[in-house]
Formats: sequence, structure tokens, C-alpha cells
Amino acid sequence: MDLNYSAEDEAFRDQVRAFLDAELPPDLQAKVRRHLRLTKDDYVRWHRIAARQGWVAPAWPTEYGGPGWNATQRHIWEDECARAGTPRILPFGVNMVAPVIMAFGSAEQKAYYLPRILSCEDWWCQGYSEPGSGSDLASLKTSAVREGDHYIVNGQKTWTTLGQYADMIFCLVRTDATVRKQEGISFLLIDMHTPGITVRPIIMLDEEHEVNEVFFDNVKVPVQNLVGKENKGWTYAKYLLGHERTGIAAVGVSKRELAALKKLAMRQLKHGKPLLDDPLFAAKVANLEIELMALEVTVLRTIAQEDQAPGPQASLLKVRGSEIQQMLTELMLEAAGPAALPFDPAYLDGAAPHAAGGDDAAAPLAGYYFNTRKTTIYGGSNEIQKNIITQMILGL
Repeated sequence: MDLNYSAEDEAFRDQVRAFLDAELPPDLQAKVRRHLRLTKDDYVRWHRIAARQGWVAPAWPTEYGGPGWNATQRHIWEDECARAGTPRILPFGVNMVAPVIMAFGSAEQKAYYLPRILSCEDWWCQGYSEPGSGSDLASLKTSAVREGDHYIVNGQKTWTTLGQYADMIFCLVRTDATVRKQEGISFLLIDMHTPGITVRPIIMLDEEHEVNEVFFDNVKVPVQNLVGKENKGWTYAKYLLGHERTGIAAVGVSKRELAALKKLAMRQLKHGKPLLDDPLFAAKVANLEIELMALEVTVLRTIAQEDQAPGPQASLLKVRGSEIQQMLTELMLEAAGPAALPFDPAYLDGAAPHAAGGDDAAAPLAGYYFNTRKTTIYGGSNEIQKNIITQMILGL
């Protein structure tokens, strides 16, 4: 296994960098690098810029409008986007529901939904978690009862990220309550504008409206919106989660944030010297950098097996990647010290040019730290991922 980049890979990296240098709007780049809040328009604008280049869906085959890149090229693209500071391409459409539609959907579903995902005509959200059905996702209770050519859906989903903007939601629903819980689940595509759907915001600790509760009250969903076969949704759900967990590793983003941490620690002084020169703090940064380098090599080993669908190794990437993201924000907060304490929503939302506390770099860090507490929970909590690793990799 050769984990070194070839001359062709490096030429591709140069091509990606040239595109990003030319096309990434400076205002979007500044927002990302300064940890400010992004709006729906910010996400859509960058999505459509990448789509015009044909690069918005790097893992898609050419037959569905993707660039047909190999796994190494996809990794380079993600790495360079993170380095440059692009808004992320939201995964719910491109990286989550699209692979399920490609693998299990009907010809009609592929023809209709995939082009709309590429163009961002449809904004997708995920309907998996429920109150009482988080890590034990198979215990979900949202029901779909077939009546003629429709399903009638009733129930509740929660932690629905950016669902307030969504046009569509892909949902796990229970279509048979008489069988083993994993065997009675189906995968539905639901129009969020259908009567009977209510979206209620969940305001996070940093006062941001990022997640929601979604309620279904006798919602009529056409039978043709069923993906694959009825009661086989658990298979499709696991397939989707493999793609989600691989992306959560976010090595490129962590590399960018590590550089930001070092810059911050050089600016902060301790006993008249840069904090990064302090042996104890420097040791923490060095240990984190070693862990990140090891994670990147593990990612490269995984993508070297590009002919295989994401398997249990995705759980390894999810666990360590999310832990490293949290360690980064912890060290950022430690480096910033009291300067990170003032909470300035006007600055975070872009309504004020500078932070009221006087330190623009430190102002977003407390909110950033609190927000990353979620990384070890979403996509399947790390405790559950360790069970998967124990059973499917270690064979215990």
C-alpha cells in the first residue's frame, strides 16, 4: 500500500488550489476562518459555485453528474477546501441521501432527485433520531401506515439539523410493529411543505438555531417516495451512516484549526513569551498534532481501499476524528483564556465589524467549544461506535 501522493495527485491539488483561489468569495472565506455564523445563503452560494465547476459531489460517478474522481482526489479536494476555508457542502443531500437513492432508489427517483441535489434546488435534512431513539435508533416509533397509494405518517423527529430551511427530509419510519424492530423500518422521502408537518426550533447553548424538532400529524406521503422495499429501511440506514461517519473525521478541517491554534498560541503571552513556547502547552499541541497525523494516515489507508463501501472502519474514523475536534477547541479556549468569555451575538452574526470584547479571534471560541461537544454524539454516539469496533473489527 503506497500512501504517498503521485505526481498526478500533486498536479490535481494544484488545479484545485487554483480554482479555490479564483472562485472562493473572500467574505465566505473570512466567515469560516473567523468562526462566524453562516447563513443559508452562504451555504447555497458556495454549493452552486462548486456545482458550476462540476465538483460539488466529489464521490458521485459521472453517470449521475459527478466528476468521477478516485478516492485520493476526493480526499485532496476536501483537504484543500478545508485549508482554504470554504463553507462545507452540506452532507444531507450530496453525501447521505444521494448514495442511498443511487444504490436502492427507483429509476424515477434517481432521475428526479439527483439533479435537484446537485443544483441545490432541494435542501435536504435527516429524519433519524427521535426522543428515546437516539443511539438505539432501531427503537424508533414514527409510524407510516399505508392507505391506498399513500403512507400516513405520524410521529416526531428531533435534532434535525437546519431543518428550518429544508425542502425535503429522508425519514426512517416504522411500517411493521409486529416484527423484530430492525425488520419493520422503511425509508421514506418526504416533502417538508406537506400539510401536517411542524418544525419547532431547538436553540442551542450558543443561542444559535441549528437544530429542530419535526412533528408529523397525519402527513400523506406518496408510495412512490418509498426507497427500495418496504421494511428494508434498516439496511439502507446503515449504508447511509457509513458514509456519514467517514465524513465526520474532518481531517482537513482539523488541520486548518490546528494552524489557527498555533497562531493564537503565538499571539498569547505567558510570562512575556508566546504561550506556544511554554513546555506544558507546547506538549499538548504536539500530542494533538501527532494524533491528527495518525488519523490522516488511517484515512489514507481507508481510501486506498476505494472499491469497498464504508464499513466498520468508518466507526474508527468517527471516534478519533470527533475526539480530535473537541481537543482542538479545548486548547483554543485554554489559549484564549478570559478573552473568550464575552458573548457577542452581533459579531458572530456579522452585524458588527468587531467583537465588543476587543479580541475578534477569541470572541467566537467559547461558542465553538460548546458546539463541538456534539461531535461525539451525532452520527451515532462514540460509545455505540466502540461497540461496533469491538464486535466487527476485534471480533469480541
